[in-house]
Amino acid sequence: MAHAIRFHETGDPDVLRWEEVTVGDPGPGEVRIRHEAVGLNFADTYFRTGLYPAPLPAGMGVEAAGVVEAVGDGVDHVAEGDRVTYTGSPLGAYSTERVMPASHLIKLPEAIDCETAAAMTMRGLTSAYLMRRIAPLKTGDTILLHAAAGGVGLIVSQWAKLLGLTVIGTVSTEEKAELARAHGTDHVIHYRREDVAARVRELTDGAGVPVVLDSVGRDTYAGSLASLRRRGLLVCFGTASGPVPPIDAMQLALAGSVFVTRPALADYIADPADRDELSAELFGHVASGRITIETNQRYALKDAAQAHRDLEAGRTTGSSVFVL
Repeated sequence: MAHAIRFHETGDPDVLRWEEVTVGDPGPGEVRIRHEAVGLNFADTYFRTGLYPAPLPAGMGVEAAGVVEAVGDGVDHVAEGDRVTYTGSPLGAYSTERVMPASHLIKLPEAIDCETAAAMTMRGLTSAYLMRRIAPLKTGDTILLHAAAGGVGLIVSQWAKLLGLTVIGTVSTEEKAELARAHGTDHVIHYRREDVAARVRELTDGAGVPVVLDSVGRDTYAGSLASLRRRGLLVCFGTASGPVPPIDAMQLALAGSVFVTRPALADYIADPADRDELSAELFGHVASGRITIETNQRYALKDAAQAHRDLEAGRTTGSSVFVL
């Protein structure tokens, strides 16, 4: 019998339930996939709490990797037995197996196992668009990266070094500072005891940075804005501490005619050609060892509630996966 984590109401991690589920045959355009590993992402908590609305009851999770066991009519880009990964709706990745649209699947190269894929598909593709699509970064530029020891942070830091960028990273502990430095962060700011914007100005001779990558949101927004150089770009791509406050357009002018964007990964991989290009570049870096994926937490799928508690308490570093 297949199992899945589901929730029937929004709330704290205790709303997550380990349930037996029936998985049928794939219909047209669908596949049945047996998961080998499932990704744990902070965005999962947004669905659980209701910040991202979902019809209830609902499955949980949007990222996993495994093996295709059956394909429906009209599916031609994957076949039975293929190893694949995916990220994106519909919810339901927290499961031992499932039927889902085949259009989301990305075939895995031999050099990348399913656990690594589940640990990096969402984070890696997010890092890919941040590094390759969001702004015209050039060799010698300096960026400010919040949560530098997180799953995206560790990948972005390594990718930034490949592009010749200088990385200023924020962390909450010395342990996380060491991890960030080991993966390419040049300067570390302890945001709980230092003034982030003041330190950024000091490190950039008063100029500020052209781009801030901020996955934290409410708690870091003001400091991020104050860290930008004239006509700089603040990329708010996550809200770990809560939503970004309402933006006063005049404040953007007073801060130096700066820009703010709130991107979503889905819009950068909606076109299959874009997704394939970004994933090929990501897989190439990982397969060659130019970028390493730190999977620092592993959980049983039935322990999803504890995994969410650890995630929300800031007890995780790098990537986290459920191993089946």
